[in-house]
Amino acid sequence: MLKRLHDTAAGQDTALALSQVDSLAPFTYGLEYSAPARGGWTIVHIGMLLPESHQVFVCAQSCLRGVVLSAAELGDSSRFSTISVDEDSVLEGNCEEIIIEGVTHILEGLPALPKALLLFTSCIHHFLGTDMKIVFGELNTRFPQVGFVQCWMNPIMRKTKMPPDPFMRKQLYSLLKPADMCRRQVNIIGNNLALRKSSELYTILEKNGFSIKDICTCHDFREYETMASSRLNLVTNPLGRPAAKELCGRLGQEWVYLPVSYDWEQIREHWKCLSDLLELDFDSIWKEGEMDQLWQKAETAMETLAGELAGWSVAIDYTASSRPFGMAKLLVKCGFRVERIYADTISPEEEDTFAWLKKQCPRMLLCPTVYHKMAVLPRTWCREAGGKVLAIGQKAAYFTGTSHFVNMVEDGGLYGYGGILELAAMMEEAAGEEKDTEKLIQVKGWGCCCV
Repeated sequence: MLKRLHDTAAGQDTALALSQVDSLAPFTYGLEYSAPARGGWTIVHIGMLLPESHQVFVCAQSCLRGVVLSAAELGDSSRFSTISVDEDSVLEGNCEEIIIEGVTHILEGLPALPKALLLFTSCIHHFLGTDMKIVFGELNTRFPQVGFVQCWMNPIMRKTKMPPDPFMRKQLYSLLKPADMCRRQVNIIGNNLALRKSSELYTILEKNGFSIKDICTCHDFREYETMASSRLNLVTNPLGRPAAKELCGRLGQEWVYLPVSYDWEQIREHWKCLSDLLELDFDSIWKEGEMDQLWQKAETAMETLAGELAGWSVAIDYTASSRPFGMAKLLVKCGFRVERIYADTISPEEEDTFAWLKKQCPRMLLCPTVYHKMAVLPRTWCREAGGKVLAIGQKAAYFTGTSHFVNMVEDGGLYGYGGILELAAMMEEAAGEEKDTEKLIQVKGWGCCCV
C-alpha cells in the first residue's frame, strides 16, 4: 500500500517529550527514511583499515553501485574490485566457481599480491547456500601468501544478533596469529577512528612504559601483525565487543570494555579499572597524571561555554556518539539548554541515564531519524530560533537546518577528560563559525583515509 507522506507530516510520532517515552524503542517502523547525512562508516570504509589489503565485492550490479561509489570517494579504487552476480550464474548454480575464478583473475591482474583480501559475499549467496568453505579452501591453496578474510554485504542481517557492521569489525582482526605476549603492550580494538591525542590514555600508559596499538594507526601489515602480542584489548565502542571476545578465545588476549563516557565519576572508575588490570598503582597514576586538574579544567571549560551560549539550543544525534544521552546529561548539568536528541532507540547501556534525563528534563524531545515522516518534516527549527541552534552530529544538523554543528561521527576519537575538554573547544568553534552543512554531510565515511 502506498503512503501519502505529506498528509501526516507532523505530529507526536515525529517527536516525543521524554516524559512520554515509556520504552527503549518508542517509535513504530515500517517504511524507513534515509537522511542524506552520510558520515557514518560503511563496511567498505571499515575494510580499508586493514593495511595492504584488497577488497572484492561479489553481488548484483545494482547492489555494487553504493560500494563502488564509497571506494571512489576515498580516491583508492585500486584497492577495490567487484565480481558481478547475474541471473545466469544463479540459475546454473555455479556461484562457487564464479567467485574462485573471479578472485583468481583479480589477483593475477594486480601489480603485486596484497597481504590480505577481504571477500564480501551478499544476500544471494546466503539464499543459494553457497559453500564458502570450498571457496576459501581453494583460494588458500592457490594463493597461500594471501590472507583471506570472509566478510558480508548482507542487508537482510542488519537487525540480527550479528549485523554486518560488528561482524566486519571482528573480521578485521581475523588474520592475527598467536604470538609471544608483550606485557607492556595494549590494543585498542573495534574503533573506526583512532583515539585523539587529547585523551589522557596516552599519557597514562606511555609514562608507565606501555605502547598502544590500534589498527587505525597501523601503517603496514607487519605493524598490524604486532597487535597479536598485546596483553590486553581495550574496547571503547560497543560494536567492538565481538572482536575482543573472538580474540580472547582464539589468542587468549584479555579484554575490557571501557566505553566512551561523559560522566566525570565513571571516567574515574574506568581509569581505576584499567590501572588494576595493568597492575599499576591507581593513586600514583591519578596524582602524576594531574587527573583532578584535567577534570576540573574540562568541567570549567564546559560551564564557561554554557554561559557564553546562554541563548542557544543544542541538539544531539546518535551518529555523533554511542552515548548521546550521556552527552546530553553532561551538557545539561553544565548549564546548556539541550532541547532535542535524535535517536531511534535507546541503548540498554543508557537506560539509567535516560531515566535521569526524563526526570530532570521531561520536556526535552526525542526525535526519530528513519521514521518515514521525517522525509517531509520541515527543517526550520534553526531559522525559527534565530539561527542559534548548535547541533552535535550530522543528522542533528540536517534535521534542525542549522549551519552551526560539530561534524563528528562515533565520538570522533574523543575519550576521557581530555576528550570532553576537546569537545568543548569543538562546540565553541561550531558556534562561532558557520559550516556548509549540505556539502559536508554528504561525504561518506567521515574521517576515513586509506593506508
